[in-house]
Amino acid sequence: MRICFMSENTLSEYSENYLGEGADLVVFPFHSVGEVRFERELRGETSHFEDVAILSREAKGIVICGCYTNARGILRKSAVVAENGKILGVSDMVNCIDEEKFSPGAGIRVYDTKAGKIGVVVGEDLYFPYVIQTLSICGAELIVCVFEEITDNVERTLIRAEAFFYGVPICFCAYGYAQVADGAGRLVYASPESPGRFSLPIEKEYHLVETRRRGYSKRGGKEY
Repeated sequence: MRICFMSENTLSEYSENYLGEGADLVVFPFHSVGEVRFERELRGETSHFEDVAILSREAKGIVICGCYTNARGILRKSAVVAENGKILGVSDMVNCIDEEKFSPGAGIRVYDTKAGKIGVVVGEDLYFPYVIQTLSICGAELIVCVFEEITDNVERTLIRAEAFFYGVPICFCAYGYAQVADGAGRLVYASPESPGRFSLPIEKEYHLVETRRRGYSKRGGKEY
């Protein structure tokens, strides 16, 4: 899969300057769209989601773009996913840490695309391993995390660790930085460049994992 990270560029900049470079997946962090008010989108006063959909049609691929959504005053960190001119859905951050400004959303989703099954992680959900685990169990072949801005090495470490724990490659895109860890937890790409380009092979490798424990025996229904 050919991935393009636009860590410092806008949608229009990609459309004007990099459209013909043949990326299967283009990823933007939060700054590219900013705040999206659902009421204004529905009334046609703004067209942020439409712009993402149009770009995916022009690019003939998948576009994932971080944004701040506002639903009647309820603010959330979100990511909109589009493919070939169609909005596939919006994923919200489901965990908020000591945060009064943003509210948690609902649902963790895997998107079935022509390039494979892509799980989306929004913002600080990266700090909660069960989110990555759930996406992996639900069949994600690639996980994309959109973030705001890296402040230390925690995110860099978590990406590699969670990719190793759950056997799925993770792409990370924040303002001014992008990183990719493969399913073995190896750092295969890291760069502040925008656009940054990387070609990631999607491997569908499974292993049988067995454990030994006390108890937990199967009993017939008559004993209950």
